Formats: sequence, structure tokens, C-alpha cells
Amino acid sequence: MHFFKGCLPAAAIAVITACSAAPQAAAENDAARTIIVTGQGEASAAPDMVVLSIGVETQGDTAAAALRENSAAMSATIEKLKDLGVADKDIQTSGLSVNPRYDYERSRTNPPIAGYVASNTVTARLRNLNSAGAVIDQAVESGANRLNGISFTFADPKPLYDEARRDAVAQAKAKAELLTDAAGVGLGRLLTIQDGAYRAPSPLKMTAAFAEADARAVPIAAGESTLTASVTLIYEIR
Repeated sequence: MHFFKGCLPAAAIAVITACSAAPQAAAENDAARTIIVTGQGEASAAPDMVVLSIGVETQGDTAAAALRENSAAMSATIEKLKDLGVADKDIQTSGLSVNPRYDYERSRTNPPIAGYVASNTVTARLRNLNSAGAVIDQAVESGANRLNGISFTFADPKPLYDEARRDAVAQAKAKAELLTDAAGVGLGRLLTIQDGAYRAPSPLKMTAAFAEADARAVPIAAGESTLTASVTLIYEIR
């Protein structure tokens, strides 16, 4: 039997194709033999910084009047914060608005404007936790009439986050060992480490309107705050 030069019989082509496909199939099979686990780690410590959200809300017949009264009260509040040792860099405006106030008693469907409400909020970071109660007291006496939230955190959270990461890796590794042992297979090499999300202490949401209430001697308990971190590990399965 004769063949043209450079050509192969169909059977030979089939053999070559099968041989070339074998390494690819083996590689895909090896890639499929992995286990993916996620670990969640935690680290706790006593916080060294408190964050307050302090606001001033005022009303006026006009938007300008409401804003003017609000600005005076907030300026006095900010000055008081500075007098109490809060640094300029630790005081930041976080909200400012002027909105109409409607008279729904006169009409539910098309209420007329009865006046305006101005609101201004600042976030203050206190690096001395023992001063938190006094700061709230003095802020209220200076003109603030709303406390929108308080949270305890850390001036330098990195060491605690590193501890949480180590815990997350340990948790993920223990989970991988447990799962492979239960499945009757071996745990192979660690192939991939993926850093995950981090979560700081959540602020305690509140909207306390002080108005003319006596806010002196506000008790503040810092307790302990927890930072969390997650990590994803991919292992070979033997």
C-alpha cells in the first residue's frame, strides 16, 4: 500500500491524538483533586479609642434661620471638643442638611411648609477613653442635642488583625484536615492562600435626642472589642 509523502494512516493519527490527549486529561484530573476551605479568625482586646457621632438639630421659619442657629450651636460644640483635648484631625463633619418641615395636620396629601430643619453632625475620635463621658456631657451643654452613635476601636489595629489572620489560617487548616480525614483521602500540598475580608467593631447605632435633658454623669463602659479576618486555602487531595 502506498501513501503520499507527509501523510499518515487514520489509525496512526488516532493513536497520536489519544497520546496527546492523555497528559491533558491527567492534568485536568489533578486540578480537580483539590479542597477549598475558608477560615474565620478572631482577636480581642480592650479598645484604646472611642468614636462619637455628635449632632446638632435646629428649626427655623426659613432655611437660612435654621442653618444660622445650627451653625452657632455646632461651632460652640466643636470649640468645646477642642477645649477638652480633641485634636483638629480627630474632628470631622460627617453630615450636613437643611430640609423643609411640612405641616401634615393641615393637609395629608399636599402639606404646606411649616418651617425648616437644619442638621449638622461631626465625628469625634477620642484617644482617651476616660474622657468619653465628660465629652458627651460638655458637648450637650455647648449646644449638641443628638448622639447618633458610639463605637470602640483601636488606634493601631494591625497587630490585632495579624493575630486574627493567624487564627483564620489555623481554623482553615483544621477544617481541611477534618474533611479529608472524614472522606478517607490525604491532605496534600497547600496550593493557594487567599486573603479575605476584615471586620472592625461595629458602631453602636443610636439616635438619642438630648434636647434640654440633663446628660451629666453619662456612664461609658468600653469592655472588649473583637476584630475578625477570613482566609481561603486550597490544598491538593492525595
